[in-house]
Amino acid sequence: MTDHNTQETRNRAVLVGLNADSLPREDNASETTLEELAALVETAGGESVGIILQNRDTPEARTFIGEGKVAEVTDLVHAQEADLVVFDNELSPSQQRVLTEEIGVQVIDRAGLILDIFAQRARTKEGRLQVELAQYKYLLPRLTGMWGHLVRQTASGGKSPIGTRGPGETQLETDRRHIRRKIAKLTEDLEEVRRVRAVQRDRREKNEVPVVAIVGYTNAGKSTLLNALTDAGIPARNRLFDTLDTTTRTLEISDTCTVLISDTVGFIRKLPHHLVEAFKATLEELAYADLILHVIDASNPEWREQADVVESLIRQLGAEQTPRIEVFNKSDVYVGDIRPHGEDIVSISAKTGEGLDQLLAMIGKRLDTGFHRVTLSLPYDKGGVLDMLYRDAKVEKVEYGETIEVEAVCSEKTAGQVREFITGGWQPPKEFWED
Repeated sequence: MTDHNTQETRNRAVLVGLNADSLPREDNASETTLEELAALVETAGGESVGIILQNRDTPEARTFIGEGKVAEVTDLVHAQEADLVVFDNELSPSQQRVLTEEIGVQVIDRAGLILDIFAQRARTKEGRLQVELAQYKYLLPRLTGMWGHLVRQTASGGKSPIGTRGPGETQLETDRRHIRRKIAKLTEDLEEVRRVRAVQRDRREKNEVPVVAIVGYTNAGKSTLLNALTDAGIPARNRLFDTLDTTTRTLEISDTCTVLISDTVGFIRKLPHHLVEAFKATLEELAYADLILHVIDASNPEWREQADVVESLIRQLGAEQTPRIEVFNKSDVYVGDIRPHGEDIVSISAKTGEGLDQLLAMIGKRLDTGFHRVTLSLPYDKGGVLDMLYRDAKVEKVEYGETIEVEAVCSEKTAGQVREFITGGWQPPKEFWED
């Protein structure tokens, strides 16, 4: 019975893309971007039942693809009994309205589809706030007449058709002032999230815990990598945008180097501007990270284009100066002859574990801050030294016997200050005048 219902609510979508000489390359549609769009429709819970790729010199102002092509799309929609048309290019609000009226089924663009997926996937309060803010910004210019065709449902309504999961109101308000008030309130709430994150970041900096951020194109294997390194237990499924909410785990690189490692939302071509803006609260962690792991799907023939998309978003987020390691994942199914290699490049398979030791060694080389584990023997009249160690080092063990025996992890500078009491673990290098 359940399967039958699921079939009934599964949208049948016709995909449309325009490749125009006058559009920038990244805004054009191609067979590759339409394949990706089909995967996005699948992720949203629909199926693609037809594809039309239109070539023309320049977009048509009223319908984007021209009247003749609109008639062709309408015929395909009827022939395939489709109930949704998804454009790979960005449509203006008026084009979306005209196309919906002329074709007779709901028309959305890639940005609207991605927002819909995000609405389904967001789990944490912060994730939901971000999606809601992005949705309202997307809806604001599209209010007039757009929602006449839609079933008005809430964000939690899992059975609602793709593109109709509104930002959590039973009936979308057409009052622009109301939506502007919502946007202002959500922006305020996200500022609060940023403030809390800043406090947490200050605390981490005081503890001198380095932060590693995992970034990459959607479905490159970021969650699988985090699981492989930390046993984080994040569901890692082969679908786009599976991770929206940041997961942070502790990773021990060596007995003196522990880092915090965070997974982030996957990037994708033509990621809606509102989403990049909204997710800055999560993604600004990148700008504060000590190291970025850029995970690249080595098995994908388009990996260079995907890596460029990620690089461009890293620049948008102001994190281009952060040191990074390029991690070529899925190398067990790599299709080329020579694997990518270089100083800050590593080939791994998060699935089989191949190359993870080398990756850990590279992270350690970048982030091991020269701390040392030492044992000290302090006379009882030197209690002040113990106070100093509690303040400036990580004291792990204290035993009181004939002397105070201390085990601590400390920086070279602190070790130098207490060198006369160090009995093991590490000795500061002698100065040239010492024997």
